Amino acid sequence: MTATVHDVAILSDFRYPGGTSASIAAEVRAQARAGLTTVLVHVRSPHLKRDRPFHPLITELIRDSSAYLAAEGEDVAARLLVVRQPRIFTEDLPVRPKVAAGRSVMVLNQAPGDAGDPARYYDFAEVRTRVESLFGAGIEWAPISPQVRAEVLRSEPEAILTGVDWHEVIDGSEWWAEHVPRDGAPVIGRHGRADPVKWPRTGEELLQAYPDLPDVKVRILGGGELAVERLGRTPANWEIIGFGTCEPAEFLRGLDFFVYFHDPDLIEAFGRTIMEAMAAGVPVIVGEHFRPLFGDAALYTTPEGVLPLVRELWADRGRYRSVCLRGREFIEARYGYGSHLARLAARGIRPDAPPPPALAPPQPPPPRGVLLVSDNGVGLGHLSRLMAIGRRLPGDAPAVVATQSHGAMVAHREGFLTEYIPSRSVLGLARQSWTELLRSRLEHLIDLHRPAVVAVDSVPHDGIVAAARSRPGVRWVWVRRPMWRRGTGAEWIERRQAFHHILEPGEFAAAADEGPTVDDRDGVHTVRPITYLDAAELITRTEARTALELDPDRPAALLQLGAGNINDISSPAARIARHLRDADFQVVLAESAIACEPMPPVPGAHVVRVYPISRYLRGFDLVVSASGYNSFHELIAFGIPAVFVPNRETALDDQVSRARFAAAAGAALIVEDPDGDDLDRVLARAVRADVRDALSSRCAEVAPGNGAADAADWLTALTALT
Repeated sequence: MTATVHDVAILSDFRYPGGTSASIAAEVRAQARAGLTTVLVHVRSPHLKRDRPFHPLITELIRDSSAYLAAEGEDVAARLLVVRQPRIFTEDLPVRPKVAAGRSVMVLNQAPGDAGDPARYYDFAEVRTRVESLFGAGIEWAPISPQVRAEVLRSEPEAILTGVDWHEVIDGSEWWAEHVPRDGAPVIGRHGRADPVKWPRTGEELLQAYPDLPDVKVRILGGGELAVERLGRTPANWEIIGFGTCEPAEFLRGLDFFVYFHDPDLIEAFGRTIMEAMAAGVPVIVGEHFRPLFGDAALYTTPEGVLPLVRELWADRGRYRSVCLRGREFIEARYGYGSHLARLAARGIRPDAPPPPALAPPQPPPPRGVLLVSDNGVGLGHLSRLMAIGRRLPGDAPAVVATQSHGAMVAHREGFLTEYIPSRSVLGLARQSWTELLRSRLEHLIDLHRPAVVAVDSVPHDGIVAAARSRPGVRWVWVRRPMWRRGTGAEWIERRQAFHHILEPGEFAAAADEGPTVDDRDGVHTVRPITYLDAAELITRTEARTALELDPDRPAALLQLGAGNINDISSPAARIARHLRDADFQVVLAESAIACEPMPPVPGAHVVRVYPISRYLRGFDLVVSASGYNSFHELIAFGIPAVFVPNRETALDDQVSRARFAAAAGAALIVEDPDGDDLDRVLARAVRADVRDALSSRCAEVAPGNGAADAADWLTALTALT
């Protein structure tokens, strides 16, 4: 007698009380509705110590013949085997399952560990060895979410995973209920199994997310006793309902907001209860880390932001309803049964009859653009170079800026979608903690924005290298400015293999470059020096002077000596301003847009704080400037007479050699020692009109042009290759 060949075999422990069993039940329902047959193969998980029955949803599937339960030791044949819950394989199984399948998938529906211990729940390599010994080396390894994918790759960087997540599915029609805001206090709540890590760690955050206030009601289905224990009391406005005493769909109909926050160390595999709430039409408020899964359909904040968001939405009934509908539509389109049938079909499992029509036609994927990642919490140079490239990318290659610079708001004001990543110095973190945070944040941004290219204007910190390894499906580009100080940075050059490509902005003073990048040329794509603006974008002398409130009939000088975050610029600024005032110059002091502290007053100087200051350069007869990459090349490119006062305290940038080269080329003057007589001697020359005219003329002869558009074109070409 020939054994029955089922369409799908699902192997798991069907006693799990939470999302694992609910997810299995949803997939079986989708398969049964499409006319596909399912056999369930039960194995006992070693970490479920207490004896317990099958989950009620699994029992119901067996009773109504949606699935067939194989007897222990029975030979099972299926076209596709789906294995769920890797923790089952943390020990050898007492009995080897007898399953023969054409294809096999291991669904990784739990991360190996959490933020504190990457292997707290299972050792991926150990589990892989056991699973492959049971089901063959050809089994697919499918994470359930970007979070699980990232954690698996953190524990095993060489793991080969499916390109697409095996996400959860749900039948929205079984959950939906029209939600009309009622009069009175809004009801916020949550449901789920009892687990301490499923709750905020501190009592303060717990009460921020689930307030103890008379104008808000809180309802909790499952786990509420843990929250009460953590608080040491039961708030008067809380209603605690025992897990399993009420169906989740019925419970959700009594909520106005679903709010879910958990312990910061927990790596939430997916968030099925969040999906259920959205399917039920309840507005969902969660942490930002869920955005890769739920996009714009959920509302994101911190525990502290819950109450203001609830009150804001409760007062706007039209917006409230739109959030309800948006969540339902998103769940139907992204996580409906049709998405599960599509992934089965991709593995050759198709029903004899056509499947029911999809709830919504598949949408074409959005264009994949460029994620521009800048380093440095103290300067604007990295960020400005990337924005110079980003503003020249075509519309079908959208740019997102992710920066550690205090200038994140500058990028936002310039029209970029901007993500701020606080630097290590701002957060005061230990190196390893900072590495993990940077890696995690970059992975999240890549999963969220789906760029084809990540362009990093930074040295390759450990967190950047780790993120590049965990997200190999995008092209990583190191935007590496040259002119490093001699004898520095060799350790960064050694990490170039983390990137697919290197893009090098040009350097006017390249002939004087003695840094380590000079000898590292293989595969480096070079462009002309990059400036934020082209010459045609500068406003006229009259317009600039009007905007800056300068006397049109007197010479004017601009002082831009940097952010003041690396070296002390106040003393040289005062001396320079005094010398220029004595020569009848109007003095404008450019305060950096990211200066941590306001500059001390400089007598007779008018302070401006604008970005980009280069737009106003034609309004000045002279500029006294540090010789950082951006300001140096702007002044040379736009023919502005300049005196460079190089910053000698930078970690990598060789401002001294750059300024010396410009002076030797006759394109600028240099003050080698701002604390000595050199300052007065150089400024005495700079205030002379004939000297300034000669500097402008020389700049016109040697100006190299702007390579920002060329860099943008090159990155755009890379997006087409991904």
